[in-house]
Amino acid sequence: MNNRPPFHLAFPVHDLEEARRFYAGLLGCPTGRESDRWIDFDFFGHQIVAHLAPPERDTATNPVDGEDVPVRHFGVILEWDQWQVLADKLKKVGVKFVIEPGIRFKGQVGEQATMFFKDPSGNALEFKSFRDTSQIFVRE
Repeated sequence: MNNRPPFHLAFPVHDLEEARRFYAGLLGCPTGRESDRWIDFDFFGHQIVAHLAPPERDTATNPVDGEDVPVRHFGVILEWDQWQVLADKLKKVGVKFVIEPGIRFKGQVGEQATMFFKDPSGNALEFKSFRDTSQIFVRE
């Protein structure tokens, strides 16, 4: 990776295998974690995630670790301390979180801090950080 922070982008798809053929096959983007509802891709050093969702569902969510994660969201991966500073600031000003700041995969490969909230137009944003950035695309 270079010295620029990698971005994270999630987007809806109607067929995961078609997405795999296009992103992994045609574009050569290695896959990372996946389930029967989503696939992570290493998009030239950035994390993009194809989530299975019908095209007509703009507010679609997928269950991830007991939370309803908005399928259509975007964000950035920050340094660990940067993420905490932002989470504290957002809490202090009373931002309403879609998913409260917290740690996923605690003590596991890919341990990460994450939080979801919406901008004034209703766009879902995820800000995340990895305890070890070398594990962003590591498979379990």
